[in-house]
Amino acid sequence: MAGGPTAVVEGLAGWVPPRTVANDALPSAWEVDDAWVRRRTGIGERHWADPGTSTGDLALRAAVRALDVAGNPRIDAVVLATSTPDRPMPAMAPELATRLGLGPVAAWDVSAACSGFVYALASAAGALASGIAERVLLVATEVYSTLIAPDDRSAGVVFADGAGAVVLRRGERREPGSVLGFDLGSDGSGHGLIEVPGGGALERSEPSRFVPGDRHFRMDGREVYQHAVRRMTASSQALLAGVGWRTEDVDHFVGHQANARILSAVGERLDVPAARQISNIERVGNTGAASIPLALADAASRDELRPGARVLLTSFGAGLTWGSAALVWPELATVAPVSDAG
Repeated sequence: MAGGPTAVVEGLAGWVPPRTVANDALPSAWEVDDAWVRRRTGIGERHWADPGTSTGDLALRAAVRALDVAGNPRIDAVVLATSTPDRPMPAMAPELATRLGLGPVAAWDVSAACSGFVYALASAAGALASGIAERVLLVATEVYSTLIAPDDRSAGVVFADGAGAVVLRRGERREPGSVLGFDLGSDGSGHGLIEVPGGGALERSEPSRFVPGDRHFRMDGREVYQHAVRRMTASSQALLAGVGWRTEDVDHFVGHQANARILSAVGERLDVPAARQISNIERVGNTGAASIPLALADAASRDELRPGARVLLTSFGAGLTWGSAALVWPELATVAPVSDAG
């Protein structure tokens, strides 16, 4: 994107369901307590959607808020990132556009698991730079609580529900709010490290190979930890070199809110001090693709981000996928707290 038009952030918001589940309220069968969960994950509570509340419902709440922050401009395209869609087909973005009353705009989904927001941001930035759209609404939304097996405490204590949204317009790299660059990557040989094996065409074509539990989330935590730390660190370093930033130039580092230990390890390897790291995992858990925009919206609502600040985003997810983005923080209208159920 060097030298040409790019995406500029002009709206931001997040939303989590009102039902808060503290560590002490987790299922007794998991045999965990607050100290155990905090020590391993850094999470104190998470939000789970009530039955009947869909991934699309969360997306709608975050989208309405982000559009309001941006002044409700005309939107030309909607990009939605999720790995927990309401149904296998059709894509969710067209329905969201209709629910928002946006008319017959372009709309498509991005599936890159916990890297979904960064991948969708790159997709939206490409649409803006190419002239396909003048403004794009990007929403990342997950209802991970529906994928947790009843007996899987390792995933159950970590994953949560939420949505984050940004409004992007076509602009110049010198502007506050501009997205300056990306680094994206994948390694399909690790697809089995984080997966939901069932529920797709493979199960329908050969159902005897699958059991009901295959429709729940599975993860090899130890292997994922190693990959996540290595990939997010390397991706961040490649991006910094690409945009000409040194580590000390980064005012705020926002990693995918996977686990506090992973975030700390990546921050240490990048030599970004804790004071410059933004995290809300203690209050919302791991919300997949929604985690980075939720962390940004949470920080913005607390006035922790100043216009002109240099922000580094990095993520890692199933696929395996990873990606990083660099942007200059904009001046925004007031951003509401993400946990405000209003």
